[in-house]
Order: sequence, then C-alpha cells, then structure tokens
Amino acid sequence: MEGIQRRSKIISYLSSAAQPVSGTELASRFGVSRQVIVQDIALLRATNKNILSTNKGYILYHPEINSTKAKRIFPVFHNSDEIRDELYTIIDSGGKVLDVVVEHDVYGQITLDLILKNRNDVDEFMEKIEHSTSQPLHVLTGGLHYHSVEAENEDILNKIEKQLEEKGFLKK
Repeated sequence: MEGIQRRSKIISYLSSAAQPVSGTELASRFGVSRQVIVQDIALLRATNKNILSTNKGYILYHPEINSTKAKRIFPVFHNSDEIRDELYTIIDSGGKVLDVVVEHDVYGQITLDLILKNRNDVDEFMEKIEHSTSQPLHVLTGGLHYHSVEAENEDILNKIEKQLEEKGFLKK
C-alpha cells in the first residue's frame, strides 16, 4: 500500500474510532512498522489534520465550531505524589484536562495532549506513569506546569480554580 493511500485510510480509521488508537495497533492494521505510522502521523499533521497524540493513542479531534465551552489555562505546582489528586480535583469539578504544558529553559514550551475526562482516564494515565521509567513533565520544571481545562461554563472553571487554590496546587 502506498503512503498516500495508507495515510488516507489512517484518517478514515481514526474518524470512525470511538477510542484513541495506538501506533502499534495502526502498524498492525496497515502492515507497516510503528515508525512508519509515526512518520505518517507527522505528515498528516503537516497538512493540518487535527490528530492528537495522547497517552492512550492517536485521536482525530473535531473542534466544535461555535463551541460554547469555556476554557482556561491553570498554572499549577505540586510533586509527583500529588498528580492524581490534582487531576481528580479538576475532573470531579466538571473539567476536562486537555493537555499539560511546561516551559523548558532550553526547548521552550513543551505541550502534550492528555484529554482526561473522567477518573478512569486519570487512573489509566497514572498507571502508565507508575509503570514507566520516564518521569512526568513537571519534573523538568521543579513541579511548575500548566493545564488547559475545558468546562461547560465559567462558573465550573471558577470552582476548579478555587478548589486547586484550596489544595495548594494553584500557582499564582
């Protein structure tokens, strides 16, 4: 299968997928190596496809036109033992954690998509951290990082902000 045809089929497959799809699964489905899939995804992103790479795999993001959802970026600070509590605080208050961002002295802004909508998503994310030899991004900046959070309205974002502040996670 040629690259152009395969990339078209990748978009089609991601469009119909209900859950994120791993690079390994895509490689198996299309009979190529995972590295070829990584290259295909990079080429698709270069043509402005809305492909997000999450800790669970690739998803095709369809931003809502005229979305009424409220969004805010929260500067937060904590240690590795407090990650779950911080994320649960956001999720339980009605927020969706879109990403994590750190400002690195050498590399500049590093952003990774998370798309955490519920406790199960957080638990799966935490399991990956706990079973990995890699460190969470906030370790690069001594604990300081940012989360883009989406919610139904500003009142929910205000509630999230208050709860993060009460727990000492909010960095002002």
